[in-house]
Amino acid sequence: MASGSGSSKNDFRRKWDKDEYEHLAQKRLAEERDRERRDGKTAPPVKRDLLRHRDYKVDLESKLGKTIVITKTTPQSEMGGYYCNVCDCVVKDSINFLDHINGKKHQRNLGMSMRVERSSLDQVKKRFEVNKKKMEEKQKEYDFEERMKELREEEEKAKAYKKEKQKERKRRAEDDVDLEEDDEMAAVMGFSGFGSSKKSH
Repeated sequence: MASGSGSSKNDFRRKWDKDEYEHLAQKRLAEERDRERRDGKTAPPVKRDLLRHRDYKVDLESKLGKTIVITKTTPQSEMGGYYCNVCDCVVKDSINFLDHINGKKHQRNLGMSMRVERSSLDQVKKRFEVNKKKMEEKQKEYDFEERMKELREEEEKAKAYKKEKQKERKRRAEDDVDLEEDDEMAAVMGFSGFGSSKKSH
């Protein structure tokens, strides 16, 4: 046990006999094992599932910017923060909530260990094929959108060109009409033309 008398007079710390306490701990463990064997309550190790993908979207934005009145009688699930119905706890912010649902305690309550299934070569090849198809579809969609954008730009340019041509035609037509009116007016008044300095004999 503890020896009260130290080797020096100024040393007031207790000295513990480590061997004796280790012997007591071993004895206690042996007694517990014997008791479990007698009672037949040897608990088999719990077999947990391997870690799986989440098949639902985590809702982090539904309560964003909303005001809630909380009283003493408000249930825990409706209090401020993010409520985990698996672990029956409330987490105050989204980052800690994500840490909680990805954490060991939550996964254990779901019946899963933190071990991940080891993928075989075939599974990896299939995953690569799926990702490749997704990339090709994205590229096709991108090419289609890019092409549509180019077609729209070309149509706009063509429209602008047509408008410009129409404006030029209108200007020419107006100029021609003005010249004809001037010639007619000059003929009625007996002039050969307006604004010419040269005299025709």
